[in-house]
Amino acid sequence: MANTPYPESYYAASANAAPPRPALQDDVETDVCVIGAGYTGLSSALFLLENGFRVTVLEAAKVGFGASGRNGGQIVNSYSRDIDVIERTVGPKQAQLLGQMAFEGGRIIRERVAKYNIQCDLKDGGVFAALSAKQMGHLESQKRLWERFGHTQLELLDQRRIREVVACDQYVGGMLDMSGGHIHPLNLALGEAAAVESLGGTIYEQSPAVRIERGASPVVHTPQGKVRAKFIIVAGNAYLGNLVPELTAKSMPCGTQVITTEPLGEELAKSLLPQDYCVEDCNYLLDYYRLTGDKRLIFGGGVVYGARDPANIEAIIRPKMLKAFPQLKDVKIDYAWTGNFLLTLSRLPQVGRLGDNIYYSQGCSGHGVTYTHLAGKVLAEALRGQAERFDAFADLPHYPFPGGQLLRTPFAALGAWYYGLRDKLGF
Repeated sequence: MANTPYPESYYAASANAAPPRPALQDDVETDVCVIGAGYTGLSSALFLLENGFRVTVLEAAKVGFGASGRNGGQIVNSYSRDIDVIERTVGPKQAQLLGQMAFEGGRIIRERVAKYNIQCDLKDGGVFAALSAKQMGHLESQKRLWERFGHTQLELLDQRRIREVVACDQYVGGMLDMSGGHIHPLNLALGEAAAVESLGGTIYEQSPAVRIERGASPVVHTPQGKVRAKFIIVAGNAYLGNLVPELTAKSMPCGTQVITTEPLGEELAKSLLPQDYCVEDCNYLLDYYRLTGDKRLIFGGGVVYGARDPANIEAIIRPKMLKAFPQLKDVKIDYAWTGNFLLTLSRLPQVGRLGDNIYYSQGCSGHGVTYTHLAGKVLAEALRGQAERFDAFADLPHYPFPGGQLLRTPFAALGAWYYGLRDKLGF
């Protein structure tokens, strides 16, 4: 049987020890079968186990193999499209409920870390960095918007203040969100998986779901076994494949690239990011970076539509890093990898139910660390019969990509080219 290892990333190289988990080789019964052991699946499993459900998790590779174990590690609030866009799309009543949830994911992460003693290098503080006066104006509006929904841990940074937290002369200002922050993402996933097992949940690795037999008692088939359940949660996101065709048609996997330097040493690391905050800029095609627990710089950016792996990741990302920090020109890159996230046309998550008993959440559109933890709670609430918050997400419109799967990649790439040009020209 195929054994899919982690990609060669900094996160895999520095992961906490985890027990070997077997592949499913039997027929089992459970209350809920969760497909995917990333953040959405693990968060769902934890909330369900805490409420008395029996839960079985199927993972095609290893816990946190996909975006959950490869992302930039930044705790960023709200959604890929902010609450004002949602308000214009669905109206004030639904937007009010979604706005109240926009800052919950970060709180859930911190609660999990504390409750289950998860060692994942959690640090507080995230910076949105403005490259132009227009972007700074957007941050001022964003601060007012977020404060309208009760989020008050925000500070606008003028040019002097941002240079106190980021040693980069590109920025005209920024916004600090102290409820943001950063983590070692794979270690967070591994810690959550251990918490699932501590509550009696079962996780099978190297056990891809190859077919779902729908019906009153749905069955998930793997190459060597099957799980009969009362409910199924589909949480594969960009790594789901064509298991559920109606979900595939409304989303597109995209790749993003990340590099990690050699250890910089305390002095150099502190000179770059004196308060150890994480940073993302305000471009549509944004760059993001932070320090690791052992004082390396992780720097990410770029999007490859259709999720192809670039031939030379360092050649794509290193120039971006040096533009921000030219003082790192002689620093060695120890790791470079790519990972997929799932893009939707609206850039809003897609949540829903197929039939009476198959639930799903997908399409974080590059904004998933906090949202996925919220999604797990919302899905668990729906299975318990409390569907108001689930319905608020499920009622968001789900659009298919124009031209279907054949044209979705060039369509999205054309849109990215347009917004990339806007970033460069500053309008």
